[in-house]
Amino acid sequence: MSKPTFATIWLDGCSGCHMSFLDMDERLVEILDQVDLVYSPLVDVKEYPEVVDIALVEGAVSTDEDRAKIRKIRAHTKTLISLGDCAVTSNVPAMRNYFPVDSVMKRAYVENAAGGGVIPERGLPKLDPRVCPVHEVVHVDLFIPGCPPSADTIHAALTELLAGRNPDIAALTRFGA
Repeated sequence: MSKPTFATIWLDGCSGCHMSFLDMDERLVEILDQVDLVYSPLVDVKEYPEVVDIALVEGAVSTDEDRAKIRKIRAHTKTLISLGDCAVTSNVPAMRNYFPVDSVMKRAYVENAAGGGVIPERGLPKLDPRVCPVHEVVHVDLFIPGCPPSADTIHAALTELLAGRNPDIAALTRFGA
């Protein structure tokens, strides 16, 4: 019997959830012994595989690239997990929602740039008018809140999933914890 395939994805967030994932320390080796890590910002795989059993998604959806990426990931993933408050609620990235995209771009590239900057016309993903949590774009199977969720929470959730059980997330964590 082959190992379940496993992926981690980073959208618009700070990477704190991936830091908590890494904070599992030696327990990470225990988890990785049970899965085949096929995609992650932690490895050098460029294309998302055709079939992934479990995927952890960190971050909110804030650009056209994020939206396309999460749709592709959902189409090729059996169990999709929103990891952390940015993925679950859009959290800090959603602070941009109070301002029009053109004013955000002007503030970042013109007003704050030394020597009178210019808004780039190429090379950047297009900002969506509104930052949103992952579940507003695709179906999510499990939500693990926290900013970031603790390594213990992530470990417990993955251990339960890999054992074929549904983790009791409410017993493991809460929003902002």
